[in-house]
Amino acid sequence: MAGHSKWANIQHRKGKQDKKRAVLFARLSKEITVASKMGGPDPAMNPRLRLAIANAKGVSVPKDNIQRAIDKGQSGGGADYADIRYEGVGPGGVGIIIEASTDNKNRAATDIRTAFSKNGGALSTTGSVSFNFDQLGEIEYPVSAGTADEVMEAAIMAGAQDVESDEEGHWIYTAREDFAAVSNALAETFGAKVEPTSAKIIWKPKVTTPVSGDAADQLMKLLDVLDELDDVQNVYDNSELSEDEMARLAGG
Repeated sequence: MAGHSKWANIQHRKGKQDKKRAVLFARLSKEITVASKMGGPDPAMNPRLRLAIANAKGVSVPKDNIQRAIDKGQSGGGADYADIRYEGVGPGGVGIIIEASTDNKNRAATDIRTAFSKNGGALSTTGSVSFNFDQLGEIEYPVSAGTADEVMEAAIMAGAQDVESDEEGHWIYTAREDFAAVSNALAETFGAKVEPTSAKIIWKPKVTTPVSGDAADQLMKLLDVLDELDDVQNVYDNSELSEDEMARLAGG
């Protein structure tokens, strides 16, 4: 299975941390604004807002930024955003799913199509790629949550489907329909001791596509370009990189 954080690790080693952090903060703030505008400013009554705030806190977005984003959604101004999914094929035949939140569908489609065409890929129709993915809940906890066995036990008791752990954290997977229940059960289990780094619905590949060499270089560039587009919220792919290939990319 493709590593959950392979691109994040590569980008970290290549010194892109600050830029990526700024993009992430802006993306999370937009999601909070959209959620506030659509469902109201009270997280207790607005599940989408509650999740957006939890994800923002997980990466240390300042409280003032979160409140400003909530207030912006309630101000009556600002754009109306639509959630759209795009699918395409990247270098090496890798399947890619892009989730966008945009106030201009034409701009979003043009920017994403251009990113593909300029970086060895092609945008395709909805459903042409996603059939190779499962839509699941993913809850990420830091290493401090416990050992792999402890987190596995807690996740199973909460009703999760699977857990992956490594030296960077724990990733707990749930059926889409069980996501909220498992999240709440884990929050009760871990209590105030530790909070999730993120909790979201993701696209997880059923099968992966090995990629290396020039195709891997071009794929990394395409994913970087997509990830930096203002309208893009999330990017998922089914690439499989060997340890040697990840080391090469990280050192490039």
